[in-house]
Amino acid sequence: MGYLPIFVDASGRHCVVIGGGEIAERKTRSLIGAGAAVTVVSPSLTPGLAELAERGTVRHHARRYRTGDLAGAFLVYEATGEIETGRAAAAEAQAGAMLINVADVPELCSFIAPAVIKRGGLQIAVSTGGASPAFARRIREELEDRFGPEYELMVEVLATARKWLKARENDAGTRARRLVALAGSDLRECLGRGDLGAAEAIVQREIGASLLELGLDPAACAAALASNAAPANHRTSAAR
Repeated sequence: MGYLPIFVDASGRHCVVIGGGEIAERKTRSLIGAGAAVTVVSPSLTPGLAELAERGTVRHHARRYRTGDLAGAFLVYEATGEIETGRAAAAEAQAGAMLINVADVPELCSFIAPAVIKRGGLQIAVSTGGASPAFARRIREELEDRFGPEYELMVEVLATARKWLKARENDAGTRARRLVALAGSDLRECLGRGDLGAAEAIVQREIGASLLELGLDPAACAAALASNAAPANHRTSAAR
């Protein structure tokens, strides 16, 4: 079986999670993080899922899955651990041309979920093609130490620099050269050691703007690096 590695835009799409345990909660939270509209089908829920349902963050059908529950769904996670439920849901999804992942049963899946490292806009997905999710998780854990909070801020700087140049530089070739130069510079290393002064100098040299002109508050960025917080939450209003 061959898999195509892609990132799917689930924002605003109707997605269904069958099951109410810990795996179902993880899948539900990942869908919420992607902006999906989530329906959970399960007679019982973890405390975390119950809280999401009580807040109205997800829609909850407090019963077992039955055929028809997937109507209109874009993507489905089946996480009950019950093979018959998995087979029934997979059959409905296949008939409706929906994407489905049945936990721990790769032969019933039309897609598999990789282990993911997320640093703001940077996402790194690790997969073994369904052969060993445990090994994929181990690789993810090893990479988590390799990719620190500076990568999140690096992506944020690159994104805002791209927008800034697009608004001011008409020549696409010039924009591309400047962005390639910034991406290939020592900016990430400077951010990694918390040297915002050096990072500022690199951005000025390659882009012709300060961090503040790009819409990023240097003080907030420094605090984010120091605390491992998400710098995307510290944009100034100019970048919105």
